[in-house]
Amino acid sequence: MIQRIQIAPETVAAEDRDAVRPRPPLLRALGADDPPIQVEIGGASYHRVEIFKHDSWAATARYRGAKGDVVCKFHRQQPVFKLPMRWFGRFVARHEIAVFRRLSDVPSVPQWSGEVHVDGRRLANVVAHEFIPGEPLRHDRKVDEQFLVKFQRLLKDIHERDVAYCDLHKRENVLVGDDGEPYLFDFQISFVGRRSWVARLFMNRVVLGILQGSDDYHLQKHIVRCQPQLLSGPVQLPWWIRVHRFVAVPFRTYRRRLLVTLGVRAESGRCDTEYAPELGLRLAPETVADPDRQPVVESDSIPDCLPFPAPVAEEPSHREYRAAS
Repeated sequence: MIQRIQIAPETVAAEDRDAVRPRPPLLRALGADDPPIQVEIGGASYHRVEIFKHDSWAATARYRGAKGDVVCKFHRQQPVFKLPMRWFGRFVARHEIAVFRRLSDVPSVPQWSGEVHVDGRRLANVVAHEFIPGEPLRHDRKVDEQFLVKFQRLLKDIHERDVAYCDLHKRENVLVGDDGEPYLFDFQISFVGRRSWVARLFMNRVVLGILQGSDDYHLQKHIVRCQPQLLSGPVQLPWWIRVHRFVAVPFRTYRRRLLVTLGVRAESGRCDTEYAPELGLRLAPETVADPDRQPVVESDSIPDCLPFPAPVAEEPSHREYRAAS
């Protein structure tokens, strides 16, 4: 069954529209396929409403059924040249489901919706959770102090359950709900603390503390950007983030140049110049900044009223996806 992606003309800036092309199958989690038109969850049928994003790691889509809307994330299945990747997609999905289950009592984390089936076959690489109406915390979006206090509480609740979010540097990973509440929903690279002797052997708790400290640092950066009038004390950049950037920044630069060379992104290299950028970047193409290009905050300030813990030591035609479990 052939499915065609419908992209609004305003998705790509006019000056970039003719300069980019769709991602090749190698750079899409499901290759030439799109998320299926229909899925079953808990015995109920859901049909696809929209595709939020489809990058190298996952394809995420919104589905609607009699019980409401859900979000399904299809983790990578497309091989990397001759290297199979189905095992990787299943592994990441199991991990993310485990995190959702651990955080099931945290109000601002969507509930896991259950196993996903297509034509009676379970898709082991898919994670489904309830849909929360709202929009990403875009670069141009300002939130009030109450939102930030709730955001801090949310992160504290997650940390108390021995989970480090690990992806808080991207503003689009923070959802501003229509109810004004903050939500976190993307846990594919989150780190889970363990207490077994094997975990102690591999310094699991030490790593957990470091990553939770990184979460705290990135939360402080968001506060600096959203409420600069509340500044007072400096935000210290942890040493492990400096080390990470020493490796990550050259890699990110190389990746951006590669995508430009392949014609997937325009000359600027910004992710919002892709042919089909993720939905959060389509909402305000003129004001959304590439999260990779956001300025580094090393000595800004944070509000006195929010005490933070110290860091711890063609037109593209795509087939419908019907993967084997």
